[in-house]
Amino acid sequence: MSVLVYLVVLAFSGLIVGALARLALPGPDPMGIGMTILIGLAGSFLGGLVMLAITGGRNAGGIVVSVAGATLIVYLIRRRRGGSITDPGLGPRR
Repeated sequence: MSVLVYLVVLAFSGLIVGALARLALPGPDPMGIGMTILIGLAGSFLGGLVMLAITGGRNAGGIVVSVAGATLIVYLIRRRRGGSITDPGLGPRR
């Protein structure tokens, strides 16, 4: 498999995981497709590290753990913006 194909598959999997994580929390999230891909990739990495710590490397994280890690990252981004689980904290509404 070439490097270009690998990067496209990696971006697509990050997009799927990031989109599922954004759907897991109610309310709008003002971020683009690039940020969604980065959140999905970071969530997959975080989920892999958690599963490595729990199982000692015997089992992979899988899609469920990846989405859980990405959902945690989306939640932390919301908290950083001053929101909560249901309110993304976008500032004053007009």
